[in-house]
Amino acid sequence: SLVRGWLDSRAADQATLDAVVTGIERAAREYAERAGIDLDVVRESFTPVVEFEHALRDELARILEGTGDTGRPVPVLGTGAGHDAGILSASVPTAMLFVRNPTGISHSPAEHAAEDDCTAGVRALADVLEGLACS
Repeated sequence: SLVRGWLDSRAADQATLDAVVTGIERAAREYAERAGIDLDVVRESFTPVVEFEHALRDELARILEGTGDTGRPVPVLGTGAGHDAGILSASVPTAMLFVRNPTGISHSPAEHAAEDDCTAGVRALADVLEGLACS
């Protein structure tokens, strides 16, 4: 029989990404050898790690901290943005705004966000756009 799998791996820096991917491939090859299974590993695509402009990221956090009601700082999340905002970052200042996803599953039919979290995301985006346009 044949089994195909696909791995989307992201990390904050290239060294970490390389270590994770190499470790997974090594473990898969060792398992395949022990089990007498043929294994082919093919890199279908690769996008280097993207780091967004810190000034824009910091401005988004400043705007959102002024609009929130939690009294806590806005978390800054690392992202392995590639096909989305990562592509834009080569040409224009870019940042990402994330909506809470309790499962952590991404880019899958199982990805889910509650309606109130989506509404909060829309409000945050509106606040950011207003803040950037009026600054």
